[in-house]
Amino acid sequence: MHEHFFQCPYCWEQISMLVDVSQRHQKYIEDCEICCNPIQVSIGVDNQHVVSFQAENIEQ
Repeated sequence: MHEHFFQCPYCWEQISMLVDVSQRHQKYIEDCEICCNPIQVSIGVDNQHVVSFQAENIEQ
């Protein structure tokens, strides 16, 4: 597991989440720990390192 910090696309606060670096490609929805809005998260992992990370507003 790896802790990754990013900015919420709703409230713009800095938050973090634990990323499972054993999975190469991940896409899921997780609620912001500050404002509770749903964030669509897309993650790419290579050699146990996060190489791409997107956190998007699902109401676009």
